[in-house]
Amino acid sequence: MKKLFFLISSALLLIACSSDVVKTIQLSNPTDDVREGEMVEVCAKALGLTADADFETLGLYDEAGNLIPYQVMHYGQPEVQSIVFQATLQPQSEVAYTFRKSTPLKTSTHVSARFVPERKDDFAWENDIAAYRMYGPALAPENPSNGIDLWLKKTDLLIVDTFYYREHTLGLPYHVDYGKGLDCYKVGHTAGCGGVFPVMNGLPQIGNHYDSWQVIDEGPLRVVFCLTYNDYFANGQAPVVETFTVTCDAHQPLCRAQVTFAPADSTSPQFDEIGAGIFLHTATANPEIGVDGQMQIGESTGYLAYAENAVSDAGLASGRNYAAVVLPGMKEHATADGMLYGKAYYEMGETYTYYFGGGWSEWKYPTDADWFEAIAKNAKSIAAPIAYTIQ
Repeated sequence: MKKLFFLISSALLLIACSSDVVKTIQLSNPTDDVREGEMVEVCAKALGLTADADFETLGLYDEAGNLIPYQVMHYGQPEVQSIVFQATLQPQSEVAYTFRKSTPLKTSTHVSARFVPERKDDFAWENDIAAYRMYGPALAPENPSNGIDLWLKKTDLLIVDTFYYREHTLGLPYHVDYGKGLDCYKVGHTAGCGGVFPVMNGLPQIGNHYDSWQVIDEGPLRVVFCLTYNDYFANGQAPVVETFTVTCDAHQPLCRAQVTFAPADSTSPQFDEIGAGIFLHTATANPEIGVDGQMQIGESTGYLAYAENAVSDAGLASGRNYAAVVLPGMKEHATADGMLYGKAYYEMGETYTYYFGGGWSEWKYPTDADWFEAIAKNAKSIAAPIAYTIQ
């Protein structure tokens, strides 16, 4: 009798637990690599859930029954377009994540992006691995580029606001490491840490400052923003309009960029190649410390990874800083104008997606080999994304 009671109770418990299941997302890993903490995006329409209210009483659970955080994405639309969350899959395996009726798990914010009027119209963004910025109209007299600046971090905390506050209010420059990181990367008129550009007559055509900005979606797990360059060619050529949309995810070494070059009128120059690259510094702030640049190139998956000595403006050795780009469909790589860059075919007006990012030996990637391995793995993951079905 006791055994029968136990069996009946167990069955009733299973029925009760299954009755609160709203949707099950079945993920599959097509590769032989562990996909650890990878960001997964699932279409809201595929879930049959497109209103914010739909998610207010839904918690997301992994296979072990742990409640995990997720974020709804709008991409500028009134309805929910997708949800994103981090998942871990073993090689060639499947795993289920389940929406159940419960309270969603809140999480701290791991990403941010904002316009910085207090520093000559910078636009800065970050995740827990690195911070970045691009240059705005107020910097025009200093001949800025559309290259990407890299700020080195060694904390999970968001540091951009703190760095600017300390620099401009307290007089403590972000070129000095006070324990959470520093800015020692130089961009010049180059692509910096992964900037994009047209390739014309076989040479990179570096742009200038952005003209307008828009934050599209804010964290806690993903931030999306767009920069617009109204006159990409500011050197006497007819204008080309560039839109540069960046997606920055928590815990990921690479940002995703979607770039479009469109002719402003019939006189705008035409090109059929696009490039993204990395500045190869030739000197540091200390003449006694060389750059010692090292690179790794993945021809089949289209990545370029680079490592060099990081030296503060005061001339202090500060480990190694890292940069990388991944260009799907990369047809070749080259060096020119002090940059290592990859090239891909491009048709004017189309949107091309590529990836870029940076890191530091003082945080997450102790050696060049660690950085190169991480980028090689990310490039493989980009080429073979995690698939999903809805049940």
